[in-house]
Amino acid sequence: MGNKMIKYSIILPVRNGGRYVKECVQSIMQQTRTDFNLLVLDNCSTDGTLEWIQSLKDPRIVCYPSEKSLSIEENWNRALFLPKNEFMTLIGHDDLLHPHYLQSMDALIKSHPVASLYQAHFNFIDAAGKKIRACRPMKSKFTAAEFLQGEFLQSIDSMGTGYMMRSLDFDAAGGMTMAYPRLIFADYALWVKLAAKGYLAVSPEILFSYRLHDSVSKLTNGEDYQQAFGVYVHFLAGFRRQDAEISAVLDRYGKVFLSYFTESLAHRLLKTPARWRQTSVRGYIDRCRKYAEILIPGQDFRPSRNIRVRLAEWLDNPPGILLFRAIKKITG
Repeated sequence: MGNKMIKYSIILPVRNGGRYVKECVQSIMQQTRTDFNLLVLDNCSTDGTLEWIQSLKDPRIVCYPSEKSLSIEENWNRALFLPKNEFMTLIGHDDLLHPHYLQSMDALIKSHPVASLYQAHFNFIDAAGKKIRACRPMKSKFTAAEFLQGEFLQSIDSMGTGYMMRSLDFDAAGGMTMAYPRLIFADYALWVKLAAKGYLAVSPEILFSYRLHDSVSKLTNGEDYQQAFGVYVHFLAGFRRQDAEISAVLDRYGKVFLSYFTESLAHRLLKTPARWRQTSVRGYIDRCRKYAEILIPGQDFRPSRNIRVRLAEWLDNPPGILLFRAIKKITG
């Protein structure tokens, strides 16, 4: 798989990366280790992104321009079919690798040769690159069940950037599957599948920066989110039958997980323009009750007991939505 003298592949899907992609690529090419290649999946950029990357004329960079405009799901899915080196990582075009990322991850792999997934601590940065905060502290090892528990309880921060894995494992797991609209929850599903093959090993060092944008929540509509959530729930329900430890986590914390997303996505649907919506808040709440039947069978799940869920259901009409948006504008 790839050049045997090269150990790592860094995969960068991008469409119109602007100035962020330049910072991202520069951070990659400044790694203290040089045994890697950068595989760029350009999705018909029109802002000069591809031309700028090609102008670097670095033999470690291999560009794969798309012949036609692709969805984000289709572009990221191309990572499955690339000639990759033994280990690989994916990076968002606006994120940054710190200079010792590969060097420290290599040491982590040597310390945990039987781990199936690797990660490090990181910083959240804003659009200007200023640090917002460090990620929540993580322990050195997680089973798939422990990782899922941390996700349910929101005691860990997990993003799509920074994870290192064996390319063969990534391919066998199906990569970032296109079943998830806009890849929402696709990364979580992939990390659970990979961690279940062994365990997740974590470096205590801060090795990359993940960029947060104020506009992200506004651009991702509630319809996409709730559809992706449904795919993820069915994935977890299927995993329950394969892994007793994950089944125990679902029994103990699945209601917390469902309750959180019932409320948050009901409110996101209220913020979603009518032209993008196919689902009413009431319809979504009813769907969550059905999710409970497969994810936490036998448990009493009544989301409408939550006043914020009932409020979202009550406001889901033209006058109510106008009131909701007015309140949001005032309160921020």
